[in-house]
Amino acid sequence: MNRPTETILMEFRQLGGSGFKVPVLSFGTGTFGGGNEFFKAWGDSDVKEATRLVDVCLEADLTMFDSADIYSSGMAEEILGQAIKGRRDRVLLSTKGTFRVGPGANDVGSSRFHLIRAVEASLRRLGTDAIDLYQLHGFDAVTPIEETLHALDDLVRAGKIRYIGCSNFSGWHVMKSLAISEKYGLARYVAHQAYYSLVGRDYEWELMPLALDQKVSAVVWSPLGWGRLTGKVRRGQPLPETSRLRSKQVTDIGPPVSEEYLYRAVDALDEVARETGKTVPQIALNWLLRRPSVATVIIGARNEQQLRQNLGAVGWELTTAQVARLDAASAVTPAYPYWHQKGFAERNPPPV
Repeated sequence: MNRPTETILMEFRQLGGSGFKVPVLSFGTGTFGGGNEFFKAWGDSDVKEATRLVDVCLEADLTMFDSADIYSSGMAEEILGQAIKGRRDRVLLSTKGTFRVGPGANDVGSSRFHLIRAVEASLRRLGTDAIDLYQLHGFDAVTPIEETLHALDDLVRAGKIRYIGCSNFSGWHVMKSLAISEKYGLARYVAHQAYYSLVGRDYEWELMPLALDQKVSAVVWSPLGWGRLTGKVRRGQPLPETSRLRSKQVTDIGPPVSEEYLYRAVDALDEVARETGKTVPQIALNWLLRRPSVATVIIGARNEQQLRQNLGAVGWELTTAQVARLDAASAVTPAYPYWHQKGFAERNPPPV
């Protein structure tokens, strides 16, 4: 028997310098398909389970679903397409391309040749005629940026994608791309899908100030620190049987986090959990929603229970004191030149 979703007041925020509004929580479909060892460690939802997860999301007014052409070799997009069948008008679709999808010389990158083929393939798998937000999954230093942006602009003008973004770019990648868009009057990045979590705060050093200055919103991936902030990873306890952290292939690719740093952050989360009655993941997600430049946080779920728990991250706010405590517990010394700039706060104020 399915219980009704608790009443959730989903907030919508403007995405970058566009007029497009997105829910503060989006649903990530990396758990759909489980097509190989890497993605099976995330989850393996089939069409039936995915459809139920979409049902729960829409009940909570979570309308944005994020995917990528490499998730389970396209299976995630296919399953998402089936799960939203008959209700495309109720959802916002976000997906990504750039990484290798085949053995051919042109089956990778952000060239005009590859991007047009990648978008057409994603449209077919998703069963739609337009993608609301299309993001480059990574920076392609081989293809001229002008070629990439002209191709994306053509796809926007053709109505096949509505807004463009990037993912996993460094600051100069984003800034140079924006300068080229401005120079030629091309579609401009309004989103940067970036890794950011309570135990992964590198985003704050350069990408956050850039995002605020240039109006490029953060679309946050892996907000629970690559599965470390689920509330089940604690000092002196074995990893849960279902944790993706049990897969060496997954941990080798993911962001490194020292154990002592993680446990210090988890201890602070546990304290706030006792004060608020919320769970560790809900607090970690709510903390992110208070950060400057964040438009939406992508949540994932292996099942309906996990999804409902993550949905409980909205509709309430941490206190200023609780945020400060979490900030202090997860603080690290930034890399140069950011630690040096922090010493001159009068001229380099922190993002707000």
